[in-house]
Amino acid sequence: MILRTVAAAALGMLLPVLSVPARAALAPHEAAMVATIDAEAGRNIGLLERLVNQNSGTLNLDGVEKVAVMVRPELEALGFKASWAPMRHTGRAGHLTAVHEGKPGTKRILLIAHLDTVFEADSPFQRFERRGDGAEGPGVVDNKGGIVVILAALRAMKAAGTLADANIEIALTGDEEDAGVPRSAARADLIAAGKRADVALDFEGLVQIDGQDMGSIARRSSNSWELRTTGRTGHSSAIFSPNSGDGAIFEIARIITQFRSDLPEPSLTFNVGLVAGGISATFEDEGTRSTATGKSNIIPPTALAIGDFRTLSAEQTDRVRRKMEAIVADNAPRTSAEIRFADAYPPMAPTEGNRALLARLNAVNADMGLPEMPELDPLRRGAGDIGFVASDVDGLAGMGPAGSGAHAAGETVDLPSITRQAKRAAILMTRLSREPAR
Repeated sequence: MILRTVAAAALGMLLPVLSVPARAALAPHEAAMVATIDAEAGRNIGLLERLVNQNSGTLNLDGVEKVAVMVRPELEALGFKASWAPMRHTGRAGHLTAVHEGKPGTKRILLIAHLDTVFEADSPFQRFERRGDGAEGPGVVDNKGGIVVILAALRAMKAAGTLADANIEIALTGDEEDAGVPRSAARADLIAAGKRADVALDFEGLVQIDGQDMGSIARRSSNSWELRTTGRTGHSSAIFSPNSGDGAIFEIARIITQFRSDLPEPSLTFNVGLVAGGISATFEDEGTRSTATGKSNIIPPTALAIGDFRTLSAEQTDRVRRKMEAIVADNAPRTSAEIRFADAYPPMAPTEGNRALLARLNAVNADMGLPEMPELDPLRRGAGDIGFVASDVDGLAGMGPAGSGAHAAGETVDLPSITRQAKRAAILMTRLSREPAR
């Protein structure tokens, strides 16, 4: 009886231990990286403030280049060979790239972020403002905070001696928020970098749900379209007659209504952003403004609409385009219609390779004593530059800091998340850099 009681008590003490997943301690060099990032928290916030206070709205070409000038010496001090690729021929400033050559035959890691923000030089939202553990400012999360996370992680790797053997390429685009045209030129360097890489890490903002850090293995595409309809003009008393038909505005309304009824499917969203029609109709300022003339008693001969749609795979993009084209071609009497699709941001489809990479990140989380990061629903993310390399290389998005209000005045960053994300990135990159290339 006594032996059984003792045994039962011992087993009761053991069971809670067995129910907790085993957690490996950080290696000494990993602990050293964590300590460096903790020690440099103030330095990282100071750098973020300087970057944010330099306006780099996408169309402020000189401002974007000035941010690149600020970042470049930070990378060169770490042993990277940096270069500036001017892109003024695409209507944009350019891209900053940096390469660190490490041990031959090991994984090549591509880091992606961007120098520009949505806040142009005439925006009233211009300055970094610290508020306790948070800060407001244009680009504090999207994406100057991501650049700071990259630099903090790389400095920690250098201090711990793990950067020396790492093969890392960094692509900091200057026009992620509104890419230059043609896209084939604006993204040629990034696409080439993706073909060289074994892993891609995108340092746009970390998404949280109910305070839980989420892992991003997918991002949807962004595809824009412009629709034009024409009809026979004349006195409105004759509309719908065999000779006059439906007019351009009724035809564009038919098409848009049929988009709404026929297109919906999982992972797809679509939008109509601007419509104009009448006797005359034009779009101006890259489709952000319209001018139209007309009268209530004249059948409108022309109508225009622009919009976008977002998909989770290239196959879905092709399928949706074919549906839209078929709807547009089924014209009402005495009308015609044409739809054109502009260069798109491709999707980052959820793949088993991306999922395996998230598992690697969750192993880092376990060793750091952090909760596992579940997969984020891709409907909670917009498109991003990692989509241009996603068909060539496994990747993760959302490696930048957490925050809120991106693309709006009052954009906020959670400052402790910069430190947390830099630690995750430094350890993950170090582990990946020691593995053989594909």
